[in-house]
Amino acid sequence: MEKYSTRKINTTLGELIAAASEVAFEYSDNDKEAYRLARLALVEMLKKASHPLDLDEESVSGITKRPYLH
Repeated sequence: MEKYSTRKINTTLGELIAAASEVAFEYSDNDKEAYRLARLALVEMLKKASHPLDLDEESVSGITKRPYLH
């Protein structure tokens, strides 16, 4: 199994959304663009925070196997 970074930030999802939105509105010309930028930033952060599943085949029989636990 690969080692993952153990650096953690203690925050809530609401605080993360608020921070991403605040920065997005600073750098955007309009509301639509700001919401889009905030969404993209949050999606990328969450993708990078997900850890790949490492399950054996017997434990996932009958379950759709996806590469990440979300």
